[in-house]
Amino acid sequence: MNYWLMKVEPDTYSIDDLARDGVYAWDGVRNYQARNFMRDAMRVGDKVLFYASNAKPSGVVGLAKIASVPRADPTQFDQSSHYFDQKATTEKPRWVLVDVAFVKKFAPPVTLAEIKLDPTLAGMLLVRPGQRLSIQSVTKKHYEHIVQLA
Repeated sequence: MNYWLMKVEPDTYSIDDLARDGVYAWDGVRNYQARNFMRDAMRVGDKVLFYASNAKPSGVVGLAKIASVPRADPTQFDQSSHYFDQKATTEKPRWVLVDVAFVKKFAPPVTLAEIKLDPTLAGMLLVRPGQRLSIQSVTKKHYEHIVQLA
């Protein structure tokens, strides 16, 4: 079992959207490290902290889980997509996605400010200066502590 923090901007896709849809194809990731996490390390059933970035306030707004094995992200082949990649081919796709399933919404969220002040969460990648990766690994201890805070 792995634990992840997946960032999304709520004006693009929110925890309420995920609750409504049930499952969402996490497409459009164009960072190699994040892609490698999805391709090489994520497993069906892995637990996810759903993080609203650039929100008021930013923070963990709920829980999700990985619901599929990785597969080619179709947006890389779509010339009308913002995520089109002219170097990608169906024979050699460059980008992958996984499905993410809704588990629970937090009310209220566990804010970034709370996370930064909590000594138990001091080692999280999220609180390190300059850490902007949209998908981050999280320890079981940190995951469970955030769930407890919620």
